[in-house]
Amino acid sequence: MKREVVITADGSSTIHLPDWDEQYHSKHGAIQEAYHVFIKHGLHHFCHSEMNLLSDVTSSSVEKSHNLLNDDDISILEIGFGTGLNTFITLLEAEKLNINIDYFGVEAYPISIDEIEQLNYPKQLQAEKNEALFNKLHQMSWGEKHAITSHLSLTKQKKFFNEIDDTDKFNLVYFDAFGARVQPELWTESIFQKMYNALKTGGVLVTYSAKGSVRRAMQAVGFTVERLPGPPGKREMLRAVK
Repeated sequence: MKREVVITADGSSTIHLPDWDEQYHSKHGAIQEAYHVFIKHGLHHFCHSEMNLLSDVTSSSVEKSHNLLNDDDISILEIGFGTGLNTFITLLEAEKLNINIDYFGVEAYPISIDEIEQLNYPKQLQAEKNEALFNKLHQMSWGEKHAITSHLSLTKQKKFFNEIDDTDKFNLVYFDAFGARVQPELWTESIFQKMYNALKTGGVLVTYSAKGSVRRAMQAVGFTVERLPGPPGKREMLRAVK
């Protein structure tokens, strides 16, 4: 299928699929969408929730909650590794928050070297000094765990989403599959059952989608689901908790 790199409304790039009229990231702003959906309402929300859960009125328990987020890995599963944008931003956030992240990216059709070289994320994020790290995300071999920085390790898995069979493994799922309009089979109860199984109790799934059928599929497998304000160009998004 033909793919072409295009510029979105916030100046960041994405990959467009003309045959489907579909993009890897929002045409209203790839970086804006990633931060809003996966960082603000995913990673930051989870870290904040963990701090609240473990905190008490005593300073010792506050210290305990701080240590948990620094000493224990937060495990993240990304459904659709794609351009590596969500992984790269998570890497930058891990450094800022001083947390350790064990990141798993699943992708059936990796993008090409030529496409990677056209993506402008390090520049748009004012993180040119980390451009080598962005390239490293794509250069690392598939199926093996790699330490990208002292705060983030990455395991890329080249497989279809319906082949995921993990149980009680992840704290967070970034569900960034192509939209239900073009790939409805990725937004079914059977797929969300796999996501539910893969998450630990209290785990969180976030996605840009807010379709009623998607919300009902999540609820049918046991998730507690809430609608949240969406990123630019979308009225709402969904966050689900196990």
